[in-house]
Amino acid sequence: MKRIGIIGGGITGLAAANRLTELSKVNFHPLQIVILEASDRLGGVIQTEHRDGFLLEHGPDSFLSEKPETVDLARRLGLESHLQETTTEHRRSFIVNRNRLVALPSGFNLLAPSKLWPFVTSDLLSWSGKARMALELLLPKGEMNGDESLASFVRRRFGQEALERIAQPMIGGIYTADPEQLSIGSTMPRFLEMERNDRSLIMSLRKQARKKPLTAEASGARYSLFLTFDRGMQILVDRVAAQLPSAAVQLNTRVVSLSRSPDSEGWITRDSSGNNQSFDAVCVTLTAPVAAKLVNEASDKLAHELSSIPYASTATINLAYNRDDIPHRLDGFGFVVPFIEKRSLLACTFSSVKFAGRAPQGKVLLRAFVGGALQPEMFALDEQEMLDHVLQDLRELLGVEAKPLFSRVAKWPGSMPQYHVGHLDRIKRIENLAQHLPNFAIAGNAYTGAGISDCIREGERAAGESWISAYRQQNPA
Repeated sequence: MKRIGIIGGGITGLAAANRLTELSKVNFHPLQIVILEASDRLGGVIQTEHRDGFLLEHGPDSFLSEKPETVDLARRLGLESHLQETTTEHRRSFIVNRNRLVALPSGFNLLAPSKLWPFVTSDLLSWSGKARMALELLLPKGEMNGDESLASFVRRRFGQEALERIAQPMIGGIYTADPEQLSIGSTMPRFLEMERNDRSLIMSLRKQARKKPLTAEASGARYSLFLTFDRGMQILVDRVAAQLPSAAVQLNTRVVSLSRSPDSEGWITRDSSGNNQSFDAVCVTLTAPVAAKLVNEASDKLAHELSSIPYASTATINLAYNRDDIPHRLDGFGFVVPFIEKRSLLACTFSSVKFAGRAPQGKVLLRAFVGGALQPEMFALDEQEMLDHVLQDLRELLGVEAKPLFSRVAKWPGSMPQYHVGHLDRIKRIENLAQHLPNFAIAGNAYTGAGISDCIREGERAAGESWISAYRQQNPA
């Protein structure tokens, strides 16, 4: 029986373990799968807490159904009945504009409008800013020589005000990134395709709208595509773990070195307690900088590329309130905050408005986001200082004077990979170098996507590579 070691028990590692189990059963090819996890729990940043009738998500609270991997995995695990859409009311979002919440115009799709009148009548931009965005209808295609930053792309298509007031909080916020560094090709390639095919993004979006009319829910995000689980994202982690043999999971096992077996094409791991384990194949699902330290002995070139991927740190703050304590109507799913507003918040989700069952009757659950590449000093604060800053922002933006019923701060250091300009080329180099290591796979949110479905896709891909390696060793002919 071949042994495959999965280093890291986040959703990527769990997806890899689950897929290996499926392949083993379907192909009648027994494998011993071992997950080596440094912490005392599985799931990584996915963490759900139930408290006093509230459902708190300390990490991601949803995923996009247009990327099918999470839905497919949920179905295979028997969780389809637990999938939950966003509520149908108030499917819109706000952007903070000069200290007040302004609704994103109907038909606005992240960077550009597909409906002109709602955009023209909105006070999200000044008249000069609107005129500069309208000029995009007449601009020629860009030269498209190599990768480009989000800031450069938006600035040349729509102008500086659109970058600062819309693109930076909307897209930069998704990746908690600096738009001057963020690669448009790695994060939003469909907008490059629009420019390449239709010249104007506004024209392209309007053409798409005519083919399939957009409703008000298309303001910023296609909210019907957002899914979660009725008991929280943790249910996905727990169900995958329940499918694995108990011996397959080793918690509190921090791998500190990874080396090639001297007498085979396998691998040897050493953990922080000094224990060695041998594996016929390994799958590394850690953050890129941690993975770099492990693979340095086997490939210093791969280690160099991995260590070159920067990360940002973020925190989530769940806040429970009585509904009567919040003067704002909460007639949306939340708001994002442009960096030029000089606030402590990156964004705030009205969690109990966005998804049903997140708060008891008469209560409200908010979820604030802090930190990121542009505000590392906020993440560096201790929890109470961070909370004080957030409460001040909510007081000024939502009119909340009352103290929350309770609050929970979750800090995630080095959790968000930054897809800087040149990221696509770096990933090609990483893939090429990894392929030269026998019986080795690497996966995670640092490579081809940072969402839950991206991580599951990465884990299942790595599982397929690991299974092929193990099968070839068992059947060399």
